[in-house]
Amino acid sequence: MSGNGMERLGFIGLGVMGTPMARHLISQGRDVTLWNRTKSKAYDLVALGAKWVESPGQLTEAVDAILICVSKSEDVQAVVNKLLPFLRPGQLVIDHSTILPKVAEGIAKQVAEKQGFFVDAPVTGGSMGANKGTLTIFMGGETEAVERAKAITAPFAKRAEHVGPSGAGQMTKMANQIAVGGALLGLCESLAFAQKAGLDVRKTCELLSQGAAGSWAFENYGPKILARDWEPGFSVTNQQKDFLYCQEAAKDLSFPLPMTELAHKLLAILEQEGRGGDTTAALYDVYLEMESEE
Repeated sequence: MSGNGMERLGFIGLGVMGTPMARHLISQGRDVTLWNRTKSKAYDLVALGAKWVESPGQLTEAVDAILICVSKSEDVQAVVNKLLPFLRPGQLVIDHSTILPKVAEGIAKQVAEKQGFFVDAPVTGGSMGANKGTLTIFMGGETEAVERAKAITAPFAKRAEHVGPSGAGQMTKMANQIAVGGALLGLCESLAFAQKAGLDVRKTCELLSQGAAGSWAFENYGPKILARDWEPGFSVTNQQKDFLYCQEAAKDLSFPLPMTELAHKLLAILEQEGRGGDTTAALYDVYLEMESEE
């Protein structure tokens, strides 16, 4: 523990999500040590008061709890493999990445063998939620570890819930991404229909968002569509990765995901056009290009 009684925190992964999350911790006076593959991404945070180390091992030795926010299952596993030789009994590893539930379960066992604790804690709310500090976090793990994780992540979360044992956080995130896919399809299909029908798309979006059609997608991505602002947000590439994880998890359950498969297929068109870095709301353009098969 640090001198002020708070846990000393390590943060690994300073991307679109991780950077604002780490910034909230620092702004709340938390003791934060950073490591990232690209050192330059840490400069602004170090200027705000964070510390920098040259390796995941050095970070592990300097902190009580480690937060990870990277991209894919294999990325998280690679980071954890670098932490494990240095992990001490009682240390907590919190993973905010979106990964396969079975990978989270495996990592939890690896950390437990070192007498540490692991919480799979994927987030939802996008970069907007990360910047505002209003993320929702799904936490899987032992109750004691989850309670520690809740206290640590409070500066960037509006809600954090214990949803079950290791892997349950990621399984809940899969359910979230399935719902996100449906909302994205509904938003883009609806507004593209309005455009084709010659309606005032801006007024249509405003009216629909206030009624039964309203959703997080309408509220947050509707304005981006109207402005033709395709900056993430949440990128097509990242969404496609998550949809693949959803489909793999569903396959293990022998459960079909027809809507998610459709969203995955349509977003693939943007990837083929070299637009994987655009926000998922750019799916609107795909709808506008569609022609009836009649």
